[in-house]
Amino acid sequence: MTTILVNLLVSVMAAATPLLLAAVGELVVERVAVLNLGVEGMMLVGAIAGFATAHETGNLVLALCASLAAGMLLSSVFALLTLTLQANQTATGLALTIFGRGFSALVGAGYVGIAAPTLPHLHIPALSDLPVLGPVLFGYDPLVYLALASLAAVAWFLARTHAGLIMRAVGDQHDAAHVLGYKVIRIRYLAVLFGGAMAGIAGAYMSLAYTPLWAQDMIAGRGWVALALVTFAAWRPFWLLIGAWLFGGIMYLSLYVQGLGVPVPSAFLSALPYIGTIVVLVLISRDRRRIALHRPAMLGRAFNPTG
Repeated sequence: MTTILVNLLVSVMAAATPLLLAAVGELVVERVAVLNLGVEGMMLVGAIAGFATAHETGNLVLALCASLAAGMLLSSVFALLTLTLQANQTATGLALTIFGRGFSALVGAGYVGIAAPTLPHLHIPALSDLPVLGPVLFGYDPLVYLALASLAAVAWFLARTHAGLIMRAVGDQHDAAHVLGYKVIRIRYLAVLFGGAMAGIAGAYMSLAYTPLWAQDMIAGRGWVALALVTFAAWRPFWLLIGAWLFGGIMYLSLYVQGLGVPVPSAFLSALPYIGTIVVLVLISRDRRRIALHRPAMLGRAFNPTG
């Protein structure tokens, strides 16, 4: 029984990691009132960039850097179109996802079924060998710890630093922030680039750790779940972690039940995480007071410094 519980906890943590990485980036983006629906596309491009680099060079550090750079490059295109050229954020984000799917499929066509180096799991002498606590706390790959550390860092940054306060001010009232002398567009550019970097790393986790191979559309909607997590958490970091564990658990259990051969249609089990996402969002949307209390007031609105 203990072994089953440990395996469950480890598997849920692994399933939650790409959601948490992408959602932390999107949380920062939305905190400055930018809505980027291109998370799925950035994750796909990050996944193929990391996998291809790892396969060609055998260097995992370089592969992670390639994923980060790919996510940032795609997000910079989004920032240019929406922040500088004032394009519609929703339409541009959707276009980004469509482009990411097509581009990753094109580049990844030659890598299907090919193995690449995978991220190693940490082994800390004495600690990793502890019963129960060892595998649950000290046996993951580095990106699992990066996801948790980035969440803690973002939570501290937004709540405890002057720069974090400025970002929240930009998200809540960009005109007032501009009058006070803050560079609204520059701040939003930096936030969008950070979101792209985190989405790229989340994609790398999928292709180099969680499912260490390349397959077309391997992100399988996780970018959309990450977007939903930010709303589920009401733009609060702690609840982002709870949501990632919740949805990661649903994703793992749907695969686990399929593996047990339970007589339930596999299509329904595969759709279960996304059905759960829709149900949660519908329930949350009924509490308009909670959303209004925490939602950045300028979310999705363009800023025109010339008036």
